[in-house]
Amino acid sequence: MNASGRVVYHNGEFVPEADARISIFDSALMFGDMVFEMTRSFNKKQFRLREHLERLMAGVKILHIPLQLGIGELEEICHEVVRRNDPVFSESDEHRLMINVSRGPLAIYHEVFGGKMVPTVVIADFPLKWTVTGMGELFDKGINAVVPSQRAIPSSLMDPKIKNRSRLFYQMANIEVSKVKGERNWALLLDPDGLVTEGTGDNFFIVKEGKVITPEGRNILRGVSRDYIFELCGELGIECVEANLDLYDVYTADEAFMTGTPFCILPVSSLNDVPLGSVPLGFITQLLIEQWSRNVGVDIVGQIKNFNEDTARSFGASPYRFEV
Repeated sequence: MNASGRVVYHNGEFVPEADARISIFDSALMFGDMVFEMTRSFNKKQFRLREHLERLMAGVKILHIPLQLGIGELEEICHEVVRRNDPVFSESDEHRLMINVSRGPLAIYHEVFGGKMVPTVVIADFPLKWTVTGMGELFDKGINAVVPSQRAIPSSLMDPKIKNRSRLFYQMANIEVSKVKGERNWALLLDPDGLVTEGTGDNFFIVKEGKVITPEGRNILRGVSRDYIFELCGELGIECVEANLDLYDVYTADEAFMTGTPFCILPVSSLNDVPLGSVPLGFITQLLIEQWSRNVGVDIVGQIKNFNEDTARSFGASPYRFEV
């Protein structure tokens, strides 16, 4: 039974979403040995899909995953997944692709597979609103960034520029932050030297005296949305730079925001409950959101707020929930 009607690409076949599986012997399950990307669409058109796939293929190369598909083939498969699923999406839905590539079953289990050992490629497609529902109020109230005891994994141990599924340190940070009193708490990680790195799935920026500043790209995942901020700043004539940032730099910033594929930009209104700037949504943060919306032909804030209402009507969801 496939109640959703959606299908998933799995190693050359399209299978019902509910039936999509990977082996218990897969390297992804044994070691978290998987690279992945998650995309979104605007008006049903994929945004920066090629850039996501370029980062994926860089991880495939560095981790020596023997993938036989080229980037062009993967891109075509992604578009085919969207094409097959679009008829069961509502008109207001956006497509959220989840692209997973692992080494496949470990060699010691080769007898189970008749000696045929190939990488596992899974591409799923589900409504974007699953990811962003509950975030609408954050555009008005902002995120409270909380620094957990869990540190970011430095590039000397595992290069965070490779987007991979070994993310237990993210989960531990989320669990710790979820236990902090208050609402709208999101983790902001420091590296072992105490410098600001990133959130658990999002990049971090501050604004100081009209300049947009983000942590340099050593110990972070260099996000596709992060890169787009540099482009938007260029369009708006705003200086945007990388720099080492400590917590004092954040506390004394005029504005701060997070970027991520599903929500694009969210304002950060406080750090460890200390207010940042004078209003949750600062002037330059708002300029960037508005420019992004113009470029893609979607009112990003309005769409996410409408997703909140749609989901609440359909499922009785609370207006905000934090899940780890």
